[in-house]
Amino acid sequence: MSKRFLQINPEDNLLVALQDLKKGDVIEHAGNQITLVEDIAAKHKFTIEAIPKDGNAYMYGVLVGHASQDIPKGGLIHTFNLHHASQEFQGKQKDYTWTAPNVDKFKNRTFKGYQRADGQVGVANYWLVIPLVFCENRNIELLKNAFVKGLGFERQDPFTQRVGQLKKQFETGKSLELVEEKIEGPLVFKSPLFPNVDGIKFLTHESGCGENKDDSENLCALLAGYCVNPNVGGISILSLGCQHSQIEVFKNKLKEKDPNFAKPIHFFEQQQDEGSGVENLLNEVIVKTFEGLVEINKQVRTEAPLSKLRVGVKCGGSDGFSGISANPAIGHTADLIVGLGGTVMIAEFPELCGVEQELQNRAVNAEVADNFGYLMKEYARRAALVGAGFDMNPSPGNIKDGLITDAIKSAGAAKKAGTSPIEDVLGYGQYVTKKGLNLVCTPGNDVLATTGMAGAGATIQLFTTGLGTPTGNPISPMVKLSTNTRLAEKLPEIIDINCGPIISGEKTVEEMGEDVLEYVIQLASGEVQTKAMQLGQDDFMFWRRGVSL
Repeated sequence: MSKRFLQINPEDNLLVALQDLKKGDVIEHAGNQITLVEDIAAKHKFTIEAIPKDGNAYMYGVLVGHASQDIPKGGLIHTFNLHHASQEFQGKQKDYTWTAPNVDKFKNRTFKGYQRADGQVGVANYWLVIPLVFCENRNIELLKNAFVKGLGFERQDPFTQRVGQLKKQFETGKSLELVEEKIEGPLVFKSPLFPNVDGIKFLTHESGCGENKDDSENLCALLAGYCVNPNVGGISILSLGCQHSQIEVFKNKLKEKDPNFAKPIHFFEQQQDEGSGVENLLNEVIVKTFEGLVEINKQVRTEAPLSKLRVGVKCGGSDGFSGISANPAIGHTADLIVGLGGTVMIAEFPELCGVEQELQNRAVNAEVADNFGYLMKEYARRAALVGAGFDMNPSPGNIKDGLITDAIKSAGAAKKAGTSPIEDVLGYGQYVTKKGLNLVCTPGNDVLATTGMAGAGATIQLFTTGLGTPTGNPISPMVKLSTNTRLAEKLPEIIDINCGPIISGEKTVEEMGEDVLEYVIQLASGEVQTKAMQLGQDDFMFWRRGVSL
């Protein structure tokens, strides 16, 4: 019989329902007999003792809320009786000793990646076309249409087929009816002309001018990170000319990240004195980009050690199972990667609220711990200035599925980071320089966070979800992991790995974590494509922090 409930930490006074429980059910836990005073839906939490008004609720061994009214023993916790609370943090308070997991199973393994001149290894070989300002978005779309159609990168999909069906039916006077037709071959395929190019990626955004100068410079820093990311083989950059995000600003940010940048990169400015019109500009872009594709197509995959893996971890559309299935599973994957000498990044600072002290204690030194603390407090200060706070982070979907306070959500979200020491803390737009676990300051917003980690150098991202989200990234392949089997069965088109067997007891967290690493190795070698890649889910969104002018 599968387990009905779970206590995550011995210090917790809340239990998680693993299946629907009924009012009057008697729960036996550690010699404590608990009679449920109301129905408890799966993923939600109930008390193992009475909690008086203003009393504390604990999960994952940390403070996650204060009772806003008396909560009886065996009572459901929800927004009507519990509000967010978290413990204070004061810098590194104790030394941290880490025992890495056994990595014997993986220590001699390799993946087939693209070796770059700077020593990084990419898991893909993309040509990147980016605008320095939103004014160039139309030109980017024109180029995308030209290259995708011209080189055979077009995506087969059932929806275009079905529109064609309806068109024919309408033209011939038949009744409109959709007939499902099977699509042969992969949904995404390479151009036969350039078999070693995984694709051309075209970014668009709404920034670069009109906002404050800091945001325009930070955009340049982020885009420079995308260019340095080893999944990118070469770049075409379009500029209008009069915007804040000048080409020279971008070049300076690129030089800061890599003084010896050696990839092919071409700059095009629409307002330059020479040239005559947009058509000539785009013709030049097309020629140089095509020449660049010829050049990077000469690169081939070669064997690389797993220490060259650089993986970002993220959760979105989280549910009450996120912190006990998928998040701990990829946390174990993260520990395996760090144990093998690789690099892991975790973002979403609002979803680290409540576990700051634990993370500060895991920092390799006081400087790293203090940097994290400063960024958290500065983020909270900026939020307060606009009448917001971390307590507003849980979404309606989160709350409906059992994540009642930000601290509960955060304590489960932090499990993605595993248990290894924290080597560094990066601001938004900074690039990773240290192996091991890195914290990357981003919002909780899925696309802002995943965009930030790709700009920090993540070559693969693991994304857990309990409710389902199609989020992807143009250059950093996104692996989607479901926290429960029902979601994997309901939305198979977006889920790559089902972590539901942890909830049913069929697999341990450690076994699932190893399965995830096996998938990562295949993905890094170009042997599999994620569902987000197949869907063409290339989400990019820049985090604008200041006022627009």
